[in-house]
Amino acid sequence: MAVVPVIVASLAIAIFGPALKGQEAPHFRSASSELVVLSATVLDRDGGFVDGIDRERFAIYDEGKRQPIELFSHEDTPVSVGLIIDNSASMRPKIGEVVAATLAFAKSSHPEDELFTLSFNDRVQDFEETAFLFASDVEALDRAMSSLRPEGRTALYDAVMAGLDRLDEGSRSRKVLIVMSDGGDNMSRATLDQVLERARRSNATIYTIGLFERDDPDANPGVLQSLARATGGERYLPRSPGPLLLACKRIALDIRSGYTLAFAPSKRDGRYHDIQVEVGQANGRRPAVRTRPGYFAPATAKP
Repeated sequence: MAVVPVIVASLAIAIFGPALKGQEAPHFRSASSELVVLSATVLDRDGGFVDGIDRERFAIYDEGKRQPIELFSHEDTPVSVGLIIDNSASMRPKIGEVVAATLAFAKSSHPEDELFTLSFNDRVQDFEETAFLFASDVEALDRAMSSLRPEGRTALYDAVMAGLDRLDEGSRSRKVLIVMSDGGDNMSRATLDQVLERARRSNATIYTIGLFERDDPDANPGVLQSLARATGGERYLPRSPGPLLLACKRIALDIRSGYTLAFAPSKRDGRYHDIQVEVGQANGRRPAVRTRPGYFAPATAKP
């Protein structure tokens, strides 16, 4: 059947289309391949983003075995972004800072990024008129954020699950969640293990921003670290409005500076596979690479 090559080719065009203009069409090793797509951030020893690395310097290892890179891009292409905002009572002193930082993120993002916002306290709330906004529509985002009224308890895990579900509806191939919270949860039906399982099965990168006072008994920065680490994202713990603003701007730059790579899964065993991405040395130095630590392989071959 010729169905699978069409699906794979469509995926390639959606993700790598801008990079393929004027270039030779990508080659597919196998008609039945389902590509594993990775977003990778390359950092120098000072934590700065490294641009201009060519495909040949990258290496992908699936459980220790090097895999051919089927597709590669370093284009600033639009993404789908979910902003998950803690709107519980503990956030009351910080909500103004959160609104300002969220707007700064939008202004630093690709103007064609599609955004949605979910707030959570006792329950998860969608407070936008449309499913998605463009990042360039800062006024609409400001109106949506102005409805935040912190109160109640904290259903963080339910909110992340809802955010991952909503991301599936996004039209962009790259998916990102940004979670602003103290990391505590005292109201969710979902458990942390369920959230991490769902996140590992998604293609989303989760960035977390911890907002809490040093003596906050409900704060759980470890949860925020787990969410970020499981998906190749980053956790930030700003202690004042200035660093919060900088964290949001850095996340926007991180998204726009990333590399996108794809490879065919080595096995169809349904298991979680550990993966590693490396960049070869240049001038005696090897940059650090941040990406998701693994993926779930397909369980069976498709016809």
